[in-house]
Amino acid sequence: MKLNQFVIIGLGRFGSSLGRELCQLGYEVLGIDQDEEKVEEMSGVLTHAVTADGKDEEVLRSVGVRNFDCGVVAIGDDIQASILAAILLKDLGVKKVVAKAVTELHGRVLEKIGVDRVIYPERDMGVRVAHQLVSPNLLDYIELSKKYTIAELGVPKAWSGKNLAAVNPRGRFGCSIVAIHKPQCMVIAPVAEDVLAENDVMIVIGTNEQVEQFHESIGK
Repeated sequence: MKLNQFVIIGLGRFGSSLGRELCQLGYEVLGIDQDEEKVEEMSGVLTHAVTADGKDEEVLRSVGVRNFDCGVVAIGDDIQASILAAILLKDLGVKKVVAKAVTELHGRVLEKIGVDRVIYPERDMGVRVAHQLVSPNLLDYIELSKKYTIAELGVPKAWSGKNLAAVNPRGRFGCSIVAIHKPQCMVIAPVAEDVLAENDVMIVIGTNEQVEQFHESIGK
């Protein structure tokens, strides 16, 4: 499902950062927060921003949240408010509901009430930073699910000048290089003849084990 319109409840650090990035990517974003100062700060950034209670059913109806493709509950430490807002978004018919969780228990509750995706910003960032600290070639790491990972890996010096056929990640490890970020351009869906250079960044996708094995082979 193509998502084009987003409503974000909670314009703290996570919600405002998410909204800003979505708008820069060309999507429509409505931001809702009870803090007038936060709303004013984001009013020139988001498509729309309103000062309102995101756990008030009448408020959510009045701003037409049912017409949005995705609702994001980005409320901070008020777990009760987070859960209530998520329930309302589901009840009002928002197609996809995503919510930020501050604890594992909070996340489990969100999953039980039918939230489509639970995000743990602090935990996930900690995992990504840990992988980056111990792996010089690993520029970024995102766990797509419990089984699959996408990673950005720098091209080692020994591979500079080799094409993908010679590196053969699919044949050797089962993972795929889905893009190559070169200094001058991004090569999407590269073919076997595409040549790697030392300053390139490979975007690799596969199971956690496949990506880990591929990454280890680079470090040798």
